Amino acid sequence: MKQIIKSTENLLKEQFKNESTGHDWYHLNRVRYLALEIHKNENEGNPFIIEMAALLHDYYDDKLWDSPLDKKKELELFLLNHLKDVDNVKQILHTIDLISYRWNRGKPVPTIEAKIVRDADRLDAIGAIGIARTFAYGGKKGQPIYDPEIKVRTEMTYEEYRHGKSTTINHFYEKLLKLKDTMQTKTGKQMAEERHQFMEEFLRRFLKEWNGEA
Repeated sequence: MKQIIKSTENLLKEQFKNESTGHDWYHLNRVRYLALEIHKNENEGNPFIIEMAALLHDYYDDKLWDSPLDKKKELELFLLNHLKDVDNVKQILHTIDLISYRWNRGKPVPTIEAKIVRDADRLDAIGAIGIARTFAYGGKKGQPIYDPEIKVRTEMTYEEYRHGKSTTINHFYEKLLKLKDTMQTKTGKQMAEERHQFMEEFLRRFLKEWNGEA
């Protein structure tokens, strides 16, 4: 197991070395350790599946790749070449699919491994790191920091969410401030509280300074 994890680390460091939207190797590594910490506190789930799915959860994310299905096949071949247990390969890929924001918005999360990895991924999207990653992503995608004329969207399709006109500040209200209430584990909920409060304070100060207040 240690060897496949090491090989996976090497693969990801190469695949994500030029990533500048906040979905880089360091994000994957943070999610891995957050997931393992949640697993330790919850004392549930298969730690190997949790660690591998956490490390690989962005490998074929459609917002990062033009051909996500090709990337999924590529990852499946990598796993099959390194793991003798085909069931483990299926569980890893299934866990990644279950935490997808695109396919599982509002749907129940059926496995503890997916609950833990999803909580870890969403924790890295909020708080201080989450703020930094949000502005990195918005800048990479050419979004304005803020424009009061562009209103926060309350209802949208996935395509509108991904490609519609918005701002980085609006993204906090459209998604990030909602993540605290989507946490699946007791540990995730506890960890999300402080990060959520930090985002709220940041937004309060941002809008105050935006309006030229001392």
